[in-house]
Amino acid sequence: MRTLITILCSSLILAAPAAAQSGKGRESTEVRLQRLLDKEEITNVLLEYGRSLDARDFATYSSLFATDGEWVGGFGTVKGPAAIKALMEKTLGTGGNKSGNYHLLSNFVITVNGDTATAWSRWAFVIPQPTGGALISQAGRYDDTLVRENGHWRIKQRVAGNDTGSGRAGK
Repeated sequence: MRTLITILCSSLILAAPAAAQSGKGRESTEVRLQRLLDKEEITNVLLEYGRSLDARDFATYSSLFATDGEWVGGFGTVKGPAAIKALMEKTLGTGGNKSGNYHLLSNFVITVNGDTATAWSRWAFVIPQPTGGALISQAGRYDDTLVRENGHWRIKQRVAGNDTGSGRAGK
């Protein structure tokens, strides 16, 4: 029995380099590099989403969505960059962020599959206090579907969930 196990292990060890060289069972460096680059670009899209939302730069914000991109959250559900921009302007105004509130974004989990991807992340909505310090007034998660459109990653659908049970996401 011991001899059979030794022979099998030796065969696997000898076959492993040949399989690796033939590319079977292992992704190429090019494929792995592309996935890393895709994840980096998607991370930047998700971070730019928060930055432009907090800056009330809804032109940039809405450009992060695909042509048929959809936003789903406490403000409602809308489809297309123009409708998303209009919803945010109506809900949050166009005069900038006078109160200085902002979002904290974290825990990105991104899975790339060719020209589509999914992402999951956490958000917290922070309100600076007049006496100093800050208060996290709401928190939740984003469930995203992304698509490569015209060579760039865009949000196909963003579902903003509020885990605190009060208020609305992105307020």
